Amino acid sequence: MLIVVGGPQYRAGSHRQFTLLARHLAEHGVPTLRFDYRGMGDSDGEVRTFEGVGADIRCAIDRFFDNVPGLKDVVIWGLCDAASAALFYAHQDARVSGVVLLNPWVRTGQGLARVHLRHYYMRRLFQASLWQKVARGEFNIRGAAAALGRIVSDAMGRVPSSDNITESPASESPLPDRMEHALRGFRGRVLLILSGNDLTAQEFRDVVTGSRSWRRLLAADRITRHDLPEANHTFARREWRDRVARWTEAWVKSF
Repeated sequence: MLIVVGGPQYRAGSHRQFTLLARHLAEHGVPTLRFDYRGMGDSDGEVRTFEGVGADIRCAIDRFFDNVPGLKDVVIWGLCDAASAALFYAHQDARVSGVVLLNPWVRTGQGLARVHLRHYYMRRLFQASLWQKVARGEFNIRGAAAALGRIVSDAMGRVPSSDNITESPASESPLPDRMEHALRGFRGRVLLILSGNDLTAQEFRDVVTGSRSWRRLLAADRITRHDLPEANHTFARREWRDRVARWTEAWVKSF
């Protein structure tokens, strides 16, 4: 198991999740490597985006094979943009037999605006705390209306969004489309884990819901999916991290 770090952080992971996961897997007979790619943690070099770490992943896999005699293949595990990095790389290397994708990053400006409208603002309307602020005169209605207007405009695709940080100038298609292409090109097995209390995971769900080709891909026998309804983006509670570790262990041992 090769654990790829999502940025910006380092190989311990949020709440030490990567360290704890690696120890759990190692204790159950699964060799595991965590590493900082260039520009992260203890590794020198310029900071790079998740779309520019293919050489780093390949180098880590090379060293993994050099140091673990008898290793035949490797699974890449990634959270958020590390999941996207893993998927972009996996189809390029025959040594990769599987990928574990947690809350994959498919961010676009339009997608972010839509997920905020559907899953944040609608929920906020039914929260008593909002109306208590309004009643006390503590709520900036004009400012909120202006912000909501900008989000609606972005959601409808009327203006470019300055928050669309995933698209490089050389990108020829939106990130979700490139992710779909990468998944289609990868023939190995996939474990998909989605949090329920996370806008990144919800944006991914919305992409899948709105795309017949995505739905067909995820319906394949080679793809296993687990949803953790209570969990947040980084699986902050021990019970959530332990559940992810058990799912990962069981899945990789089923190969």
